[in-house]
Amino acid sequence: MTTILRHNDLDSEAVWHARVDLAACFRAAARMGLHEGICNHLSLMVPGRDDLFLVNPDGWSFAEITASRLLVCDFHRRVIAGEGVPEDTAFYIHARLHARLPRARAAFHTHMPNATALTMVEGEPLAWAGQTALKFYGRTVVDDAYNGLALDESEGDRIADSVGDADIVFMRHHGVLVLAPTIAKAWDDLYYLERAAEVQRLAEATGRRLVPVPRQIAERTAEQMKHEGGRPSADLHLNSIKRLLDREEPEYRQ
Repeated sequence: MTTILRHNDLDSEAVWHARVDLAACFRAAARMGLHEGICNHLSLMVPGRDDLFLVNPDGWSFAEITASRLLVCDFHRRVIAGEGVPEDTAFYIHARLHARLPRARAAFHTHMPNATALTMVEGEPLAWAGQTALKFYGRTVVDDAYNGLALDESEGDRIADSVGDADIVFMRHHGVLVLAPTIAKAWDDLYYLERAAEVQRLAEATGRRLVPVPRQIAERTAEQMKHEGGRPSADLHLNSIKRLLDREEPEYRQ
């Protein structure tokens, strides 16, 4: 088990639960092919803190992440707890997102193939032709100003400033960002975003014209999906992947 540095409130039960939940998202994303080598990153603000965040260390694949392997970093690139360092772009993207967008307690950035493919074609990425896509209706933005790798604070700030009020950022030529107030909501959005992109790509491959859902119905359906009658769908989804991992990859909790 990776050593966790003792640091006041970083040893709390809430922080450990957050580590476990975030590690579960890494493992599930790996199982579903939502990652790319060792280059993608999922982060979470440390519970009870507005100046520290959890993120994966450089050099480890999503399939290798455990609760204790996650790093705690501040916004000045100091590693407060854990072994290793964050990958350069992980720090400059996630630190600036969390610093400039307090609502983004969780920030998931991946190059998952179907959603990333939609960043490479002209026009709006989602065609709003399938029910799953309507989960994101009115919640997306396209960052058209691709500027190479994020290797300094200015590029991280530019990406953060492109977000506006969106929860989902299609990063042109690059990948996607999912921003959420909780780990569960970030995971739920990440999973369904890739499914929406996949089914759209399959429909487009037929060569037939896509039929978008009428605007009023799309808006009403998006609102229904947002509330779901009070059902904690995202939490249930995260719990389901943890049960699967508990059976097949229980070491993620270490």
